[in-house]
Amino acid sequence: MAPALAAVLGHARETLARAGVADAGLDARLIVEHFCGTTRTDAIARPDMAIGAAAAALVEAALRRRIAGESVHRILGHRDFYGLRLGLSAETLEPRPDTEILVDAMLPFVRSAVTSHGNCRILDLGTGTGAIALALLATVEKTTAIGVDIARDALATAGRNAGGLGLGDRFSTLRSDWFSNVNGRFHAIVSNPPYIRQADIATLQPEVRDHDPPAALSGGKDGLDAYRRIAQHAGRHLERQGILGVEIGHDQKEAATRIFQSGGWRLAGERKDLGGQDRVLLFEARP
Repeated sequence: MAPALAAVLGHARETLARAGVADAGLDARLIVEHFCGTTRTDAIARPDMAIGAAAAALVEAALRRRIAGESVHRILGHRDFYGLRLGLSAETLEPRPDTEILVDAMLPFVRSAVTSHGNCRILDLGTGTGAIALALLATVEKTTAIGVDIARDALATAGRNAGGLGLGDRFSTLRSDWFSNVNGRFHAIVSNPPYIRQADIATLQPEVRDHDPPAALSGGKDGLDAYRRIAQHAGRHLERQGILGVEIGHDQKEAATRIFQSGGWRLAGERKDLGGQDRVLLFEARP
C-alpha cells in the first residue's frame, strides 16, 4: 500500500532529527516536496495523498545524502538567491544569504551608472552560479555582465541560470584565471572570492568542507590571495568613477583594506552582514 504524504513527511522529519540534522523539519519538507512533487498546501489539505513507491525511494536516498552531510540545496540541485532560483553544480559555490549584502551594496552604483551613461557594464569575478551578476541584471535594466570563472562547469551552470531567468541576452561567460583573459573596462567589478585560510578549511561544516568546491573556498595561507590579485589588476579594467565591490571574511576587513589601499584604491564603503559581521568592502580607484 502506498504511504500517505503525512506519513512520508513525518518519517523524513524524524529520520533527520534522530541523526541530529539542524532544521530537520524544514529540510524534510523541502526534500519531500521536491521529490514527491507536492506543496505545503498539499500537506495541510491532502495529508492522506498517496505517494508512489518511486517517489518514496527518491526521498529515502535524499535523506541518506543529507545525513551524510550534503546540504539540502545540493540535494535539490538549486538554491534561491535574491529571489532568483539558481541551479548548482559540482564546481559552483552554493550562494548564501550573506552574499546578498554585496548585491545590495552595489545596486546604488549600478543604478547611478545607468543614469549617467545609459548602461552599466559589470564584471563578476569567480562568478560560480552567476548569482551576483544575475541578481544585479534582474534588478536593474540596461545592464550587462560578464561572468568570469576558471571552472568550465561553473561557467556552463552560470550560462544555464542566465538563460533560465531570461537574462541570457545580457550575460556572457569567460573562462579566465582572474583577469588573464579579460579585455575592456567596466563600470562595476564585483567578486565573492575564495577567502578561507587553508588551515581553517578542515574546521568548516561538512556541508561546506566536503561538498563546496575547494577552489572556491581556499584563499591561500592567510585567506587573502584573491584580494591581492584583484587589487593589482582591477584598475586596468574599471571605468573612471567605477566601483569595485568584494565580499570578505568576518575578520578580514583591516587586512583586505590595507591590500587595496597599497594598490592605489580608496575605501568607498563597507557593509555588515545579517549577523553584524563585516562582510562587504567597496573601493574606488584613487586619482
